[in-house]
Amino acid sequence: MLGGQGNIIVLNQNTKRESGKKVQQGNIAAGKAIADIIRTCLGPKSMLKMLMDPMGGIVMTNDGNAILREINVQHPAAKSMIEVARTQDEEVGDGTTSVIILAGEMLSQALPFLEQQMHPTVVISAFRQALEDLVDILRKQVSVPVDLTNRDDMMKIVKSCVGTKFISKWSELACQIALDATATVAMEENGRREIDIKRYAKVEKVPGGTMEDSKVLKGVMLNKDVVHPKMKRRIENPRIILLDCTLEYKKGESQTNIEITKEEDFAKILMLEEEYVKRICDEVLAFKPNLVITEKGVSDLAQHFFVKAGVSVIRRVRKSDNNRIARACGATIVNRTDEIKEEDVGTQCGLFNIEKFGDEYFTFLVECKDPKACTILLRGASKDILMEVERNLQDAMNVARNVMTEPLLVPGGGAAEMALSQALNEKAKSITGVQQWPYRAVAKGLEVIPRTLIQNCGGNSIRTLTALRAKHAAPNCTSWGVDGENGKIVDMKDYGIWEPFAVKVQTIKTALETAVLLLRIDDIVSGTKKMADADMPAPRQKDEEAAPQPEGPE
Repeated sequence: MLGGQGNIIVLNQNTKRESGKKVQQGNIAAGKAIADIIRTCLGPKSMLKMLMDPMGGIVMTNDGNAILREINVQHPAAKSMIEVARTQDEEVGDGTTSVIILAGEMLSQALPFLEQQMHPTVVISAFRQALEDLVDILRKQVSVPVDLTNRDDMMKIVKSCVGTKFISKWSELACQIALDATATVAMEENGRREIDIKRYAKVEKVPGGTMEDSKVLKGVMLNKDVVHPKMKRRIENPRIILLDCTLEYKKGESQTNIEITKEEDFAKILMLEEEYVKRICDEVLAFKPNLVITEKGVSDLAQHFFVKAGVSVIRRVRKSDNNRIARACGATIVNRTDEIKEEDVGTQCGLFNIEKFGDEYFTFLVECKDPKACTILLRGASKDILMEVERNLQDAMNVARNVMTEPLLVPGGGAAEMALSQALNEKAKSITGVQQWPYRAVAKGLEVIPRTLIQNCGGNSIRTLTALRAKHAAPNCTSWGVDGENGKIVDMKDYGIWEPFAVKVQTIKTALETAVLLLRIDDIVSGTKKMADADMPAPRQKDEEAAPQPEGPE
């Protein structure tokens, strides 16, 4: 120890460098582990994963995001990879499997450089440069514009998304449902196109029937029945009033006490309550509605008044469902009965009808003139199948939405990745210095998508990839990719397999940025107490030592 302070400091710095390297290698290993789990879920011959949740429920899916949501991991780098899939799903709704595989491969490509003592900053700088070039090449050289009015082209695009999923057997029906639903909820506002499929295209799953019975309703469907058995269950061209207030006795805002001395006072209070209910019912009935829908309760007395007037009432409807009804039938949700105006009444609904499926009643508000909201009715053998079909349908609708918002396409089947890889390799020749090697590694990492497609259908990955590289080396061959059914090289233009530009660019950006983020981490500091510390005896408190307890009589 004597005079050895400097040596100790040098030793600590070396140890720190070594520990940083170990952390980076650990992060890369965690990222690769997550990617390996998901790898078999890519392509039309993909395998399903069976997930068991803590409650004992079972989910069978090949949707990357659904699988990663259920996986329980401890490693922070693995958790950030799972977050990546969630981000991809929220942003563009597709490509969750591809983004994880690509991010895992980019981390793998960076590992040899770290082992050769190349500083992570150099690798990161090359990765960032490659990302800029990739987005530029994808937009200018690989993508093609699409005609949104051509229904056949749009069907082909959605089909290429659905083809790798469980629902592929009913791909024609699924594509029509996805396109119809997305086109229904599209709105033009202030020169901006808004397509909110999460809020306004609701999927209702009703077990029973066959998949062919599934359809998009021109309106809204609710799992509700009328509040009184004597109310009408079928009305054509109804006048609809939507309320966000109760149709029952007014309750006190806070705790209310009333002291009654005479028996007549009790009757008077009841009469006041009845008068209040009659008044609010009269305010609603003044506009001659056929159907009243409220988010809150309806008292027995109010039901009586509405039955007398021949008006059907549905109560306790969810806020989100009420918003959908408002968009579908042109009504406005009213917060107070005395504020109802004639323009708030919805008149664009063609038919109000209640049907019974199994033991439950369902309300249909259909045949709307220009609905800006819709319900997708899914029928199928069991709940598990319907859950998977819903997940697949959400992906298909997201693809349709992405193409409608940005009408550019890139070839599928790994063709876009291979074209980008070839273009990056050419560009790497103009880069001098040590950065060119990590830059080339990005080009090599992009080949993981076609390679995985070949492996998942049992093809010879080395021979097929070499042939694909040779094909892309020729000019104007950016659309050649892998047929996921048999592992052969085909032209994606002939096969009609296209992907939205928005999904592809988001996948590449997210994958590379995640790899960069994990490479920048050189230490993981835990805020939790170490086990070794927990096992040690607790130190005595200072005040205990300073002031011994006085000894008094027992």
